[in-house]
Amino acid sequence: MPDQPEGKVAQASAAPAAPVAAAAKSAADSKEAKAAVADINRSRRRIVWACIWGYLGVNFVMFLRFFFPRALYEPNTTFTIGFPADFALGIDQRFLMTNRSWVVKEPDRIFVIFARCTHLGCTPEWKPAENKFKCPCHGSGYDSEGVNFEGPAPRPMDRAFVHLDPTGKIVVDTSRLFVDDPRAGVNHFNDPGAYLNV
Repeated sequence: MPDQPEGKVAQASAAPAAPVAAAAKSAADSKEAKAAVADINRSRRRIVWACIWGYLGVNFVMFLRFFFPRALYEPNTTFTIGFPADFALGIDQRFLMTNRSWVVKEPDRIFVIFARCTHLGCTPEWKPAENKFKCPCHGSGYDSEGVNFEGPAPRPMDRAFVHLDPTGKIVVDTSRLFVDDPRAGVNHFNDPGAYLNV
């Protein structure tokens, strides 16, 4: 067999090595590309499953909430305010925040005004400098006895039922209100239970 020159042998051995290196490089690139695609798919799956479990978790919490009562905790409508001698003449605001009531003591009687504006139900404020109740919502004004004299209020504020218990303390019941409505010709402010004689 004739001898081949050394240069041709070197070229022949180098030629098959180049395609193998290129194939290895392309295989490595394709493995990296597949790994990147797999990471992206894994991240997408995690996001989708997180959304699914979050949705199911919120629904489960709403399902559990169904078994707990939805009760409004309002103040008791019947409460004791103390002895008649505990009050000075004028308006006493001690029970406004807890029971939405003002205690009014006059020289001959005590009565309790339920602090609800007869216009839209807001809670009026007592203005001692002006000697009147003033509703902050729409400007209705009431005198010291709760009788309206200005603004859109259609009638005086209601009075709560009051009586003395066996120990001599005043018991107030705001579930029983006395109404004065001049338009309807009704006035219960002088009925028994609307005030206490002192």
